[in-house]
Amino acid sequence: MEADWIEHRRSGDGERVGWMQPVGDGFIAIDLLGRPRSEVVDWMRAEGILDELGLGYLADPHELRLDDGTWLRVRIAEVSPSTIRVKKDDWGDMTATQIYHSVALPVTDSRLRALS
Repeated sequence: MEADWIEHRRSGDGERVGWMQPVGDGFIAIDLLGRPRSEVVDWMRAEGILDELGLGYLADPHELRLDDGTWLRVRIAEVSPSTIRVKKDDWGDMTATQIYHSVALPVTDSRLRALS
């Protein structure tokens, strides 16, 4: 999370759904992975974009680029204002060894990308 980002929480349950980054007289909606989700818009539009986005995308499978350049299929396990924790996708195998990686926020698509 960047120092000038303003946290946005849903009004219904208070869940953090992203941030708004001030730019001139407007704001850019930033998701929980630190990625821009809008152009510069007004405050209300930025809030609406984050509310509509919600949290569902966090449950989607992703790929993490490892230090050796290979890609590993992962699931997002935890997101905080400074770190994203991902877990090697074990396809629900309860006996699989759980392997976690931490990634600094914000993260780019060249490090962590959603699978289609």
